[in-house]
Amino acid sequence: MAMYDDKKILNLVKKMTKTPKPKTDFAKVYDKTAPQRVTDENDIERDRFFKEMKKREF
Repeated sequence: MAMYDDKKILNLVKKMTKTPKPKTDFAKVYDKTAPQRVTDENDIERDRFFKEMKKREF
């Protein structure tokens, strides 16, 4: 039984040490011919603001 627990722990450690993929693009691109969306600090702030506003009830 201890051997099984050790394997389980080893697998969990391996899983936790993997590095996640960095998020490169916020929006999905469905059309390769469309111009690329440029994100700047204003876009990030605006997105955060609208997400917060969606949570609120009026």
